[in-house]
Amino acid sequence: MGFRDDFLWGGATAANQCEGAYNVDGRGLANVDVMPHGKDRFAVGMGVRKMLDFEDGYFYPAQTGIDFYHRYKEDIALFAEMGFKTFRMSLAWTRIFPNGDETEPNEAGLAFYEDVFRECQKHG
Repeated sequence: MGFRDDFLWGGATAANQCEGAYNVDGRGLANVDVMPHGKDRFAVGMGVRKMLDFEDGYFYPAQTGIDFYHRYKEDIALFAEMGFKTFRMSLAWTRIFPNGDETEPNEAGLAFYEDVFRECQKHG
């Protein structure tokens, strides 16, 4: 038993894990940005330990992720090279509404996602 000929292979990303560029083009800080790797991660994530900014002595994976923000063209080209026809992604809402109370979206954030979608279209 195999896959149907019209089966769509694809991949997925999560903005908080891949984008990086937490402080670029007006993006606001998200709670996941200040979740450190290591022993305190669970406590911070559950709100048991308050961490509202970056603290010395911790590594914060979301600060850089895989730098999809700057490398999305290469990443999408690799997806296409692998034969992927679908791409599920999430948005960093702090890139669009940096503080969460804006009446107008951050144009730089919208432009980034528009560029990502155009690149996807370019690769089918």
